[in-house]
Amino acid sequence: MATKGNIVLNEGIPTIQDAFVVIVKTEWNAHIIDQLEEGCENVFKVNGVQSQTVVVPGAFEIPFAIKDFHTNSVRKPNAYIALGTVIRGDTPHFDYVCKGITDGIMQLNLSLNVPTIFGVLTVENEQQALERVGGIHGHKGEEAAITAIKMIALKRSIQQV
Repeated sequence: MATKGNIVLNEGIPTIQDAFVVIVKTEWNAHIIDQLEEGCENVFKVNGVQSQTVVVPGAFEIPFAIKDFHTNSVRKPNAYIALGTVIRGDTPHFDYVCKGITDGIMQLNLSLNVPTIFGVLTVENEQQALERVGGIHGHKGEEAAITAIKMIALKRSIQQV
């Protein structure tokens, strides 16, 4: 359930060194996705995290791009962030895409050795999406970036045990 920001999430952002995050974003709904990406980048800039963006046509293609990047890139990221917006229409397409992207990201989290953060908005209409990119429900791009930083720190702390 969306709330007006997540006060706990924004507290205690750990300091991490040499972190690199890959953002995979969709072309669809670019005016919303670009705001999500900007939120991620703002958090990364303040926290000294490097990032790279990969663009895919739609949300369904995000898991493939992440897996392919992870398998074939020379520089391995510490986390991935999936950014997309799926807006309900008049057909069941919404349900299929939402289930596919959710299942795909879950599989990545269980199979890759780095976290994949779910930054995909699944909303009824464009207004709901806009409320989640700096509106009454906070900024989901910023939240995704903070989550990535926290998960990188968690992974590093576990590796120290």
